[in-house]
Amino acid sequence: MAIASQLQLPAHAVRVLQARFLRKDASGTVIETPDDMFRRVAAAVAAAEAVFGATTEQRAHWEESFYELMRSLRFLPNSPTLMNAGTDLQQLSACFVLPVGDSMDSIFDAVKHTALIHKSGGGTGFSFSRIRPKNDVVRSTHGVSSGPVSFMEVFDAATETVKQGGKRRGANMAILRVDHPDILEFIDAKTTVSRLNNFNLSVALTDAFMDALANDAGYDLVNPRTGVASATLRASDVFASIVDHAWRNGEPGIVYIDRMNGANPTPAVGPIESTNPCGEQPLLPYESCNLGSLNLARFVVGELGRARVDEAGLRAAARLAVRFLDNVIEVNHYPLPEIDGLTRTNRKIGLGVMGFADSLIAMGIPYDSERAGQVAESMIQIVNDAAVEASQQLARERGAFPNFLDSVFGRRGDEPRRNATVTTVAPTGSISIVAGASSGVEPLFALAFKRRVLDGAEWTELHPLFEQVARREGFYSEALLERITRAGRIGDDGGVPHPWQEVFQTAHDVSPAGHVRIQAAFQRHTENAVSKTVNLP
Repeated sequence: MAIASQLQLPAHAVRVLQARFLRKDASGTVIETPDDMFRRVAAAVAAAEAVFGATTEQRAHWEESFYELMRSLRFLPNSPTLMNAGTDLQQLSACFVLPVGDSMDSIFDAVKHTALIHKSGGGTGFSFSRIRPKNDVVRSTHGVSSGPVSFMEVFDAATETVKQGGKRRGANMAILRVDHPDILEFIDAKTTVSRLNNFNLSVALTDAFMDALANDAGYDLVNPRTGVASATLRASDVFASIVDHAWRNGEPGIVYIDRMNGANPTPAVGPIESTNPCGEQPLLPYESCNLGSLNLARFVVGELGRARVDEAGLRAAARLAVRFLDNVIEVNHYPLPEIDGLTRTNRKIGLGVMGFADSLIAMGIPYDSERAGQVAESMIQIVNDAAVEASQQLARERGAFPNFLDSVFGRRGDEPRRNATVTTVAPTGSISIVAGASSGVEPLFALAFKRRVLDGAEWTELHPLFEQVARREGFYSEALLERITRAGRIGDDGGVPHPWQEVFQTAHDVSPAGHVRIQAAFQRHTENAVSKTVNLP
């Protein structure tokens, strides 16, 4: 199939589409083009319009609008939507949180439900904080508990045997409160590299713990079965252990659980206790969320190096994307009735961005600069404001989300909105490759590198904007390409003028403060959270 020329997609994007997204027949042969995929998804999502009384002509209008939005690579939904929309599976959400209670029935129900979600292409988050600690009493058997970390091994083994949608390995988030008696075992759980490889781990830090840390004081560990303090630890010792393990192997991360619940839009429904696997989507137990991302590189116009943001275009695309994501909730086939019910009553969606680093390059702005932070905040404010406006418009058409009156919005008299949350910045791993965009809000990982795929093919890729600038400014050479491919970055290469060295920064060229500056700028106008890597030397 001549699918690369049809949409002018790079070879690696075509390979990802063929491997993960395009439909195949029983023999594994690809039977649709990328154009077919976008049409399939657009038709399936536009079908929701009929639920709200749209005519055939109106439904066709929205199908065409969604199709053009995706085909232009200005917006792509999360991977399960691309994979499953318009198929028998029709499970379109990426993010789920499941409850794990303190009983064998609850734990193994959660294992079963995890397998169903991973099979359909989703990722799962859990809090294991309700499980009684290791060596605690189990009255029904007159034995002792093995503790939350041992049960995490069961979830990990189940995940290992089930690939997400048969196309990618499952992912999990495990969260344990810092005041759980087994917290030190949890912090140490991934010191052995062969253990819990299908989990990201995060410690839920409480305000009380942070106060103890600030005052170099102790804090209580509380048995979740009894609610009674069982021991005291010094907060600074625990925090030092978290930092040391994170430095050694990147885990555990930390989640400010009280801060997160302070921003919970539906506290009357229940507390947030976990997030999705990459941490950007806090959810209630049995809640799900579907995500999508606008490609910011498609919303800068003008000469390379001096471009500007197309604010009107970005605003219009954000509004259309919100309608798309709300429609997804309507046509989604959820893996559990509990998830179906809670998702529909809160109707959370997560519109985010990708291609931020590419957009900065187009504007000639270094990633590690005050100006980049200003641009980041401006762009995400446009997206968030437009998303809220679109959600309010949908509420006028379709009604507010059912829990609106009991939500923080309803209680303070805000205008009704269709969705409890509207924005999330996800890492956009696969979809950014398809879109030919830098991932999420990250800087470029490398300017040039050798890409290898499973079939053994290998080729050198040079970032297209760098090649354009290098040829235009007259410093392109095969020797330069070879040096950058080896290093992945420009470094102190004398052949590249200093201003362009600044503009084409890669992840390890950016200071830790520069990474945090960008994350903070995006978080100021994001209703959920921002997935971001902070690289350290």
